[in-house]
Amino acid sequence: MSGRALSFGARAEAYERFRPGYPVELFDRVMAYAGRRSIPSALEIGAGTGKATRLFAQQGVTVTATEPDGAMLAELRKHVPAHVRTVQAAFEDVRPGESYGLVYAAAALHWTNPEGRWSRMAALLEPGGVFASFGGPVQLADPAVAEAVRAARAPFVESDEIPSPDGTPPGHAMQWPGTELRRSEWFTDVQQSLIERRLTMSARDYVGHLSTVSAYLVLPASAQEQVFSRIMEVLPERVEMTADITVHLARRVKVTRPQAGGSRASAGGGRPRGS
Repeated sequence: MSGRALSFGARAEAYERFRPGYPVELFDRVMAYAGRRSIPSALEIGAGTGKATRLFAQQGVTVTATEPDGAMLAELRKHVPAHVRTVQAAFEDVRPGESYGLVYAAAALHWTNPEGRWSRMAALLEPGGVFASFGGPVQLADPAVAEAVRAARAPFVESDEIPSPDGTPPGHAMQWPGTELRRSEWFTDVQQSLIERRLTMSARDYVGHLSTVSAYLVLPASAQEQVFSRIMEVLPERVEMTADITVHLARRVKVTRPQAGGSRASAGGGRPRGS
């Protein structure tokens, strides 16, 4: 796991304060795809401070939240219902045992190791179970303000976004991880959808949000102070943000359970099919 992936713990309280949560519409979309009235149990990968944990737990799902960073997990425990089970572990260290009806990742899947990612994910799901990944950048809606911020940060940070892990161009109809899921033999019925969202916040809160972004977290403290000061100088008093949530959903093929190492066998003797 990269240094950027484990950089958030130092700003766990700020992450909780400044990162937006998730709307009930997201839960409804996952449930509609699952085609069930309820999902008894779910496993969350990279739960952070529990923004998505709360959404699912408050709707009656029994959630096991995993998070590799101890400081982030400690912050999560302050805010989630008591029945949420928490485990300090990276995705790669979660061992198959219990099967879940839903495994999901909220703006965290790109930090996982691509090698064996989907066989490992399938090993955690019951046959026919649902995988969900959702998230998206919080971006300035006004192009002029966005350009001013880009120029202000340029001496320190070229880009503060995470590029597509598999190199899929931004304009492609199917974005990552849907692209990988479509190629995986373990998943089928891959769907991508968008939940449009606009947010308004103060300039100070926007900079607070930036202070939780990994591209800035890995800078030396002196550089962080300088870049945030420069950005504050070019911001209006309040800023409007585009915070659309891209949702990817897929269903685990109904085959005998794979092993974490990637071995596989189909229920009917045939090869597991992709979408």
